[in-house]
Amino acid sequence: MERNYLAFDVGGTTIKYSVINEDLEILRYGKFDTKKNIDNHILKTLEEVTMSIQKEIELCGIGVSTAGIVGKDGSIQYAGPTIPNYINTPIKSALSSRSKTPVSVINDVDAALLGEVYARNLDQEDVYCIALGTGIGGAHYRHGELIGGAHGKSNSIGYSLFDIKTGTNYEQRASTLTLEARLAEYNTTVVEAFEKAKQNQMPFIDIIKAWVKEVARGLAEIIVLFDPNYIVIGGAVSAQGDYLLGLLNETLTNLLPLNFNQTKLSTAKQGNNAQLIGAIVPLLNNKA
Repeated sequence: MERNYLAFDVGGTTIKYSVINEDLEILRYGKFDTKKNIDNHILKTLEEVTMSIQKEIELCGIGVSTAGIVGKDGSIQYAGPTIPNYINTPIKSALSSRSKTPVSVINDVDAALLGEVYARNLDQEDVYCIALGTGIGGAHYRHGELIGGAHGKSNSIGYSLFDIKTGTNYEQRASTLTLEARLAEYNTTVVEAFEKAKQNQMPFIDIIKAWVKEVARGLAEIIVLFDPNYIVIGGAVSAQGDYLLGLLNETLTNLLPLNFNQTKLSTAKQGNNAQLIGAIVPLLNNKA
């Protein structure tokens, strides 16, 4: 009998869901607005979708990928301002009670990393994932385990590299949101700026290279501290592929000591499905 799982990906603007089988085939897909989580909207939506799916499909488990810091009990310990009224939401206990099935709840960057690792057979490797978006998140996987630190906050890389002179941290200088703001005066999107940079058009080549240098500073810290086999670059900007990787590798050569850069950079391959796939990996591995 086919084993099917329900996966959710909760973000600041949308809640995505999929029914996925054990071969990682997506059988059903949908999404809803988060509606700024008014009146506990997110948890109610997760419960309603679960009840609706269970009327049609027998589920072996439910995986939830979510923004924010997830406690060991599957509740939300911390959430940024993009999802108000989300802290202390008891996702795991509530869904378990309603569905009578195993539930796993993990941070969205952890989920993206697990999705990449599982789909690309990197389960015996040391892999770090960095997600570049509105902010910057990190996740670390080593030989079968996510590394989260004693208090679950060890990969909050966006808060690192604080600069006393400017009063800014890593994500305030290297997020794609920051790049978008820099490009606003030229009425140019990030995608358009990369296309112009590839043609050596000024000032876009300089703007992109300056932003890449900020991103690379964080990657250099990861390499020096953890020396992973791979660093996977996630977020929409990962679509820039080899061009982005080339700029990052070139910059890292100037930031790292000789022979330090043996880590292979890669862009995410699973796209929007990474978090959904990663959400059910703990269930597939019986570690929910």
